[in-house]
Amino acid sequence: MHWILLIALVALVIAGPQWWVRRTLNRYSAARDNIPGTGGELAQHLFKRLELANVKLLTDSPTDHYDPINKQVCLTPAVADQRSLTAIVVAAHEVGHAIQDATGYAPLRWRTHIARLYSSLEKFGGVLLLSIPVVILVTRVPQSGLIMLLLAVGSTLGAVLLSLITLPVELDASFNRTLPLLEAGNYVSAKDLPAARKILTACALTYFAASLISMFNAWRWMRYARR
Repeated sequence: MHWILLIALVALVIAGPQWWVRRTLNRYSAARDNIPGTGGELAQHLFKRLELANVKLLTDSPTDHYDPINKQVCLTPAVADQRSLTAIVVAAHEVGHAIQDATGYAPLRWRTHIARLYSSLEKFGGVLLLSIPVVILVTRVPQSGLIMLLLAVGSTLGAVLLSLITLPVELDASFNRTLPLLEAGNYVSAKDLPAARKILTACALTYFAASLISMFNAWRWMRYARR
């Protein structure tokens, strides 16, 4: 019974933030005539104003994010082409990451390096997990499977490290870069500032559930490896 309660609690903790993020972004996604431009247009304007000449804009991305390798602010059509509060705040948030990159913000550089390393480790870990039965069968040494399992667990810890460094990067982009920029430039009215804060919080917490999932998976594999 306690395992059912634990699983239910984990599901609630993981699904709760995701539900709140979607609800917040959808709540302010209606088009508004009093917003002078789309999210994409605001991003282009901020590139010029902040002299981010080497940053490009992609407007048909499947997700909203900043690509520090190719120096691109990547926006979905729902953000790039819409005149909504969600669109302009999300676009400004991604420009906030471009500002981090331009100013040499160390945690963003660390996240970029860790993400590239983790991408390789994730593939390596998956191959190891699939290879364990074969290795044990060929070598007839159970310990060899344990070693490979521990290596695979190590690759999952990379996901935890990536998640832990991503959250402060997102919080900095939202509240130390984007919010002051929106306020100083009067891109958001005083009336809309509380809603903008909620949207920026949602942007920062987009990766929170992923962090919890990574930590839960690492814990699960470590328990398995200890048996």
